[in-house]
Amino acid sequence: MITNETKGRVWHGPVRMADTFFKRFRGLMLAKNINYALVFVLPAETKANASIHMFFMLSEIDVIWLDSARRVVDFKRAKKWRLYSPKKAAKYIIEGPVGLIRTLEVEEGDLIDWSPTEEKGKAIPVKSLLPGKIDLNGSKNGVAMVESVKEVRADSPRPREG
Repeated sequence: MITNETKGRVWHGPVRMADTFFKRFRGLMLAKNINYALVFVLPAETKANASIHMFFMLSEIDVIWLDSARRVVDFKRAKKWRLYSPKKAAKYIIEGPVGLIRTLEVEEGDLIDWSPTEEKGKAIPVKSLLPGKIDLNGSKNGVAMVESVKEVRADSPRPREG
């Protein structure tokens, strides 16, 4: 979700972050169906860092440049195979589908905020110790079958008394 806090306008689409070099490098290039916004977090607030190219883009997009205070410094409908640079230095760039600027009623000086859509992460394996299941905790190269909870407790070292 992206919000124009100055005007109280909201765009309810998904928002992804481009906060690493590789995510910024990839951007929206070769994306077929752009139905989400991508927020670029730039390493420094400059005009040079905030320049974008539209090479290898399959469609036009709306682009909003923001300074470090999240104030709009420039915005445009970006066309394929062109270069764009903001009027002033920017720390953030929002690239999204055509219509994003109109929906938010963006003007220079507006305060923009966003909340990234939670992306489903990769599954993280968790060690399990249940009767009748495979135990990966005690073995370095193999697996052991746990038959009962008593067996597990009997094998476990007991704390010292005293």
